[in-house]
Amino acid sequence: MTEPEARSTAEFTAALRAHEDRYWHKHPFHLRLHEGRLAPDELRQWIANRWYYQKWLPQKDAAIIANCPLADVRRRWIRRLADQDGSDGRPGGHTQWLDLAEAAGLTRAEVLDERHVLPGVRFATDAYVAFARTRPWTEAVAASLTELFSPALMRTRLTALRTHYPWIAPSGHRYHEARPDTATHDAGHALTLVTTHCVTRAEQDAALAALAFKCEVLWSILDSLEHAHTGRGR
Repeated sequence: MTEPEARSTAEFTAALRAHEDRYWHKHPFHLRLHEGRLAPDELRQWIANRWYYQKWLPQKDAAIIANCPLADVRRRWIRRLADQDGSDGRPGGHTQWLDLAEAAGLTRAEVLDERHVLPGVRFATDAYVAFARTRPWTEAVAASLTELFSPALMRTRLTALRTHYPWIAPSGHRYHEARPDTATHDAGHALTLVTTHCVTRAEQDAALAALAFKCEVLWSILDSLEHAHTGRGR
């Protein structure tokens, strides 16, 4: 049986971008967050659980590097580790997220020991990291393309945090101030990689499935948080 013809770059790019409708910006939990309807304990739980996802991102990216045979890709992708872990005395996303936790009234100890992490959040995050470790590097890069949709969400979130949750100290907003620009550049690079290296229809289909999987991972994280407080799932 003959394999279907590969999509053109424009068609493939459009198919990837169409996943925005599945992104977690439309999840009820995010809508409540952005409308200022989260109680302080709900917001703190979101921060503590998002930390678990956040802390695994460098290891996810390290898995992509380990699986990728192309030196030029590895050299560019490795920047993501420093963006989260920090480098040369420059704080990264991890430090900035912990600053948000403290600004919202959590202690670093209770965030770092993961006492607030829900089983569903742990399961979904671990599944994402396992995916990056076990699937071809192009699929793991495709899964990261949720970053295409994140800058607008983070800007909306920053406005919401400042407007609706003024009890959060300003020092907690550095992550959301810095991340949109970084995500924009990273997403553009990742999109170029996927459209350049996924050239057969099968490779393109696998990339689309990977991005759909990542959207489900993110949605599942918020499902766990929503259910913990309301008893409602998706």
